[in-house]
Amino acid sequence: MSDPALDVDEAVFDVVEQIPPGRVSSYGAIGRLIGVGPRRVARALSAGGGAVPWHRVLRADGTAAEAVRVRQLELLAGEGVPVRNGRVDLAAVGWPDRDTDVVPRDDAGSSKIDHRDDAGEGSRTIG
Repeated sequence: MSDPALDVDEAVFDVVEQIPPGRVSSYGAIGRLIGVGPRRVARALSAGGGAVPWHRVLRADGTAAEAVRVRQLELLAGEGVPVRNGRVDLAAVGWPDRDTDVVPRDDAGSSKIDHRDDAGEGSRTIG
C-alpha cells in the first residue's frame, strides 16, 4: 500500500516539473491542480523538491519565502524572470494561465496533467 503523503509529494513534483523556464507559479496554483492546499505544496517542496525546479514556485503575491529568497531570486533572474522590488509579476509570467496548454484533469487528486491540442480541443495525459 502506498503512503498518501508520498503520493501528494510526487504529484507536486510532477506539476512543478512542467513549469517552463522563465515562468513561475504559486503554491496555491500548484495546489489547485492536484487538489491540496498551498501549505501542503510548500511542505512537499521544502522536504524533497531539490530535484525539481522549486525556484519557479512563489507565494501568491509573487514573493519568495524568506529562507530561500536570495537563491530563488538569483535562479529566477538567471532564467530571465523579471523581478522588481523582490517581487515577480505573476500576471506577466505566471503559469498555468489561459495562454498555456496545460489544464488540470477532472480527477484533481491525480498527478496527471492534460495537454490540450493546438486548437484547445482534445487532450493527452502526461505525468
